[in-house]
Amino acid sequence: MKIISILVLLTLLLVSCNNNTDEGLPVKENKVFSIVTTTTMITDLVKNIGGDSVVVHGLMGAGVDPHLYKASEGDVNKLSNADMILYNGLHLEGKLVDVFERMEKQNINAIAVTDALSSKFLIGSELFESNYDPHIWFNIRYWELITLFVEKQLSDALPASSDYFKENAQAYLRQLKILQQEVADQIATLPEDKRRLVTAHDAFNYFGKAFGFDVVGLQGLSTATEAGVQDVQETAAYIIEHKVKAIFIESSVPRRTVEALQASVNSKDHDVVIGGTLYSDALGNPDTEEGTYIGMFRYNVKTIVDALK
Repeated sequence: MKIISILVLLTLLLVSCNNNTDEGLPVKENKVFSIVTTTTMITDLVKNIGGDSVVVHGLMGAGVDPHLYKASEGDVNKLSNADMILYNGLHLEGKLVDVFERMEKQNINAIAVTDALSSKFLIGSELFESNYDPHIWFNIRYWELITLFVEKQLSDALPASSDYFKENAQAYLRQLKILQQEVADQIATLPEDKRRLVTAHDAFNYFGKAFGFDVVGLQGLSTATEAGVQDVQETAAYIIEHKVKAIFIESSVPRRTVEALQASVNSKDHDVVIGGTLYSDALGNPDTEEGTYIGMFRYNVKTIVDALK
């Protein structure tokens, strides 16, 4: 009887050891493959490609400015327990660089998605410490390249799921191609002399280059420093000279500087309105259209075109 009991116990232990997956999902140390992402744009992308085969933990939420974001103790714990970290790079998450370096020393795969892009695609800046504009997601063609790059990273990490990742990535790329055409058609309704985009900070240069807009940001590429009086005066002069009828605030940047700009312009007998709020460094709230990359892009373009017509 005792021998039978021991055999039953051993059988149960063997079954338990072999049943270390959750419905066939890939695991590491008895858990589903865990990816930590920084910005909401990257979080949305990885969820689209990874699907049910990964668990994605996004550090930043709606309205969060990645330029100023500091890791909390909880964030560090998530990063330390991750199987992979995917971040923007080009110093967008400037205050997290030391944390990423620490994770790499712990042999955690920390990958900048902007590694997908050759430097020839990037917009340089003498005023920004990385020398490149990090807001690459505002060029849909670049986001397509990053989609393929992320697919490869996931496939390399989980080769058994590579076909699944490829299928998801191809489906997402088809959606991006539709988005590109929709956006181009909508912008075509706006006369070229009205394609002047004035925003809170220089987040839309890739958008401007892709779709033929002259872009002016009240602040520079980073929001780490606030706009000064001279910035307001120079931008006000631009608005008046070019008869710009609307300027825009951003969801992740305080609106007071844009309101100060509006007051400065209006005091010089030129009427300019705030045309709406654009999503720049973060998506909208979860469970909304603007909470996805594609929905955000559609919303932004409609807001811009409607206000500037």
